[in-house]
Order: sequence, then structure tokens, then C-alpha cells
Amino acid sequence: LKAVILIGGPQKGTRFRPLSFEVPKPLFPVAGVPMVQHHIEACAKVPGVKEILLMGFYQPHEALSRFLVSAQQEFKIPIRYLQEYAALGTGGGIYHFRDQILSGGAEAFFVLNADVCSEFPLQEMLEFRQQHGDAQGFVILGTTANRTQALNYGCIVANTDTQEVQHYVEKPSTFVSEIINCGIYLFTPAIFQHIGEVFQRNQQELVLEESSNGWQRAEVIRLEQDVFTALAGSGKLYVYKTDGFWSQIKSAGSAIYASRLYLNQYSKSHPERLAQNKPGGPIIRGNVYIHPTASIDSTAVLGPNVSIGEGVTVGAGVRVRESIVLHGASLHDHTCVLNTIVGWDSTIGRWARVEGTPSDPNPNDPYAKIDSETLFRDGRLTPSITILGCSVTIPAEVVILNSIVLPHKELSRSYKNQIIL
Repeated sequence: LKAVILIGGPQKGTRFRPLSFEVPKPLFPVAGVPMVQHHIEACAKVPGVKEILLMGFYQPHEALSRFLVSAQQEFKIPIRYLQEYAALGTGGGIYHFRDQILSGGAEAFFVLNADVCSEFPLQEMLEFRQQHGDAQGFVILGTTANRTQALNYGCIVANTDTQEVQHYVEKPSTFVSEIINCGIYLFTPAIFQHIGEVFQRNQQELVLEESSNGWQRAEVIRLEQDVFTALAGSGKLYVYKTDGFWSQIKSAGSAIYASRLYLNQYSKSHPERLAQNKPGGPIIRGNVYIHPTASIDSTAVLGPNVSIGEGVTVGAGVRVRESIVLHGASLHDHTCVLNTIVGWDSTIGRWARVEGTPSDPNPNDPYAKIDSETLFRDGRLTPSITILGCSVTIPAEVVILNSIVLPHKELSRSYKNQIIL
């Protein structure tokens, strides 16, 4: 077995700015560890996974190389980064590197999108495929969404007895199904024959349309639209439905929600990562992750759903809730930070209040997903979580509400519903 994690590249992740200016989005810390580490950990737990390949078109990156070295040591499994020469789509990348994936005689391999957070039921997907007795079948991980939100995802119509996928539509314009694609797949080498057919078809079409200015590439192949749509109804594609948690991480606001889901899971999987109330320590409410190097005053109140990064300083009487504070940031005495991501090395002055509006799914709907909000609606900034880029300085006694502050800004007054460039 092998695992492939698709990490994309610099042109994407625009909804994740200004945070993706500083680190590649897959390395952004969610619940205290880089986003993609949750994927690697899940893959390393599956018996029989011999190698993990990260695939994307980031240039070789110091932070990425350092991360891969430390992850290899921690999980005792070979991890390599394969760099695409351009954005090849979700199917084009794995087709381009098919020899690397199949080397060593891989009988099956997982493909995971890096921008999802999940319980990753990989072992269950393997068992599900064995129960269906189809050694050549492919499995999509699916989950249930509500009717209106399902339109934002790939929708799957399956046979209720066999779970065979009969129909697949990516982001349909009308309701098709409540079962949506989670971006986590189990393939056998036979998938390359199907991707190859799309590649040949693309090449023939390009020959016919010589006037297409040459910007289209036959190698750009999308698993969802090009491959699954064709495979549906052929008896080769199945869906395994999970009831575990799942969410996309497209915008910075969804990172706080993903952090909450992972912190909840830590009580079972990593209780050592959750901070406890101790004499002389800060007051902890709910699930909180604190990096061992952070220095936190005993009168601070943290939680629920707070993640404090490396070397962060938190002063007396500080209140932090539903927020991610990244490494090197410093929150001076009596600041209040709610629904906010505080960027690397940023400083918030005394008695300042930094607050955002959460974009959480509807808590009364068990199948609600997080909406990928547009930044603007009717020409006005949609109220969302507040994001401070890296090295932002907020003066004492001001209020920053529902705003996005780009890196290296020194603010001098209060702001509300603004993007500060």
C-alpha cells in the first residue's frame, strides 16, 4: 500500500491569504500541528502503508523539506515530495507520477486532498473494499450534507444495497444527492488505465482545436469531472459513507472550525496534546492546545477551541476563545481575542479587543457543512473571523472587528469590517 497526499501549489489557496503568504497552506498549523501532518499520521497508522508521497507544484521549499525530514523521523515511514512542473489537476499529477506510485509493486494506494480535515477512516475503506469482493474496485469516501449545501460539492448517487456509484456530478446546479465526495480515495493501479483514456481523449481534442492558443494541456486531468463521471455506473466505483467528522479547509475561517474538530478528537487520540488546569497555570475551558515553549500568565483564561503556538507570550488577565495564535505572537495584559487568527510574531497591545464573526455550520443541523463564504456580498465585506497577518502590531485599547490585516502593518486606531492593506 502507498498513500498520495495532493498539496496543490502557490496559485491556489488565495482564499487563505494573508496566511498563505508566510507558509505553504498544507503547513499551516491546525490544532497545533501542520494541516498535512494529520493526514500523514492517519496514513502511517494503516498497516501495510510503505511510503507516503506528497504531490504538488510548490517549488522546493525550506520549510517543506524540514517538515518532511521531521515527519519521517516521527512516523518511521519514507515520505517524499514529488513536484509537478505545472498545475496538472487532481488526476494529472498522479498520472504524471504513476511510475513512482507503482514502484515497489503497490497493490493499492490512497489519494487524499490536503485541504480537508477528517477522521480519515482509511482502514475501514480497505475493509469495505474487501467485503465487496472487488479487488479492482475503487472507493470514494462520502459523507452526508444537507440538500442546499450538497450543491457545492461532488454529489454521488449510489445503489443502497451494494454502495456502487451509479451517477457522479461535480457541483451540480440542481439537487442530485445528499452524499458528497470527501476528497479521500482508495485506488488500484487499474485507475491509470481510466486516467490514460482521458489523457488520450484530451490529446485528440487538442489536435483538432489547434487554435486553442496552446495554454491547454492534455495532462491537466481532474479526477472528479473527467474520471469519476465516466466511471459511475460501470460497476468499478463504490462509495464508503462515514459518519465521522469531515470538513473542507478552504478559507482561514474554516481553519478555526477544523481546529475545533481535531481538538475534540485529541481527547481520544492524543490526550497529551490537550492542556489541563494546573495550580499556578492559566484557566483552561474546554479543549486547548498549548505549545510547551509558550509562556502564559496564570490569570489568563483560554478556551474553548484555542491553539497556542511556539514561543507565544500571553499576559495577565487575557481572554482567548475560538482562536489560533501562531508562533512568536504576544498578547499583552487584559487583551481579549475571540474568533481570530493571530499571525506569526504579531503583537496585541493592552486592553485591546480583537474579534471576528464565526462562520460555523448550523449547530442544529447534523449534516450542515461550513459554507465557503465569499469575501464580499453586495459590495460589502462579509463579517467573518478576524485575521492578523504576520508581524502586525495592534496598539493598546483599540477594537478590531471582522477585519483582515495584511502582514507588517502597524495600526494606530480601531477598525471594523475592513481589509487593511
